Amino acid sequence: MGISKTEQFTETDIRLAGYAKALAHPARIAILRILLERNACICGDIVEELPLSQSTVSQHLKELKEAGLIQGDIDGKKVCYCINEKTWKEAQEMLHMFFSNARACGSKCG
Repeated sequence: MGISKTEQFTETDIRLAGYAKALAHPARIAILRILLERNACICGDIVEELPLSQSTVSQHLKELKEAGLIQGDIDGKKVCYCINEKTWKEAQEMLHMFFSNARACGSKCG
């Protein structure tokens, strides 16, 4: 196996890539929409909204939590998830900056 070259990139690029990876699945987008609409949600409620098994939803929640986009509070045997507002705002700003700074390549590419 090759050695990871991640350390050769800026911290900003690494964080932006992490957010992009977390957003790169339609189930995760759907989960985020549900959380944004409801402000908070228990995993079972999310499962009821999606055509996915509980274990699959849990895996997607784990990915979103690892990226910092959501957070979860344990309430007995249930975990209540919500948007991590600080990280969500940072991701919004980083994505906006990235796309607003992009320049079109013109007709050279096609």
